[in-house]
Amino acid sequence: MTSIFERALGSDFARLHPELQRRFGFSSADETACTGSGTMDEVWRGPAYTVPFLALGAHRNVLFPERGRRIPFTIENYAYLDSFGRETVTFNRAFEVARGRRRRFDATMIYDAERGTIVDYLGTHQHVAVDLDLRVDDRGGLRIRTARQRIRERALDLRLPESLSAVADLHESYDERLSRFRIEVRVANPRFGPVFGYRGSFTAAYSQAGGVPTSARPLREDARS
Repeated sequence: MTSIFERALGSDFARLHPELQRRFGFSSADETACTGSGTMDEVWRGPAYTVPFLALGAHRNVLFPERGRRIPFTIENYAYLDSFGRETVTFNRAFEVARGRRRRFDATMIYDAERGTIVDYLGTHQHVAVDLDLRVDDRGGLRIRTARQRIRERALDLRLPESLSAVADLHESYDERLSRFRIEVRVANPRFGPVFGYRGSFTAAYSQAGGVPTSARPLREDARS
């Protein structure tokens, strides 16, 4: 079975650095888990008026208001078939923002074949669905930018106007000199400016996964893409 990233990128997938091909190239059929651990050199947020929004998101593991430097970081990637039979990959990030205090930023991704795009469900209840635009840069890094965004809460299915959307730009690459992945994320609103972001590096380990831990899966899955 082909990974959702290979399906989304097509022939460009082969242009990724080999380590990124390995990290983004497995599917549920491989029964593989990728666990990354490292340090975020900086976790930042926007001005004070962004704090209530970020604090609200933290209740469902979507962004958070804390900031700092040299923040311990982990990321868990599992590929599995969700309850609707869709090929799914987890992106569960954890940040040790203070001693004894841990914040999570959870996401599950699927591939929508009809629209030819990856859909990123954010949080514990998949209540935010975001289309992703992917491209490979000249050095084999992966760049991801968010596009159409929807709010999903029970019967509610609302497309967010651009003025209310938080647009995320992500760049992940592999540093051969350090044998580490580098990542930088920047979230901003077109009208109000920077909202949240982080940058740092991590190493990745691969293992056989006999199943996906319950803690890695969302509490609710949404059939709408």
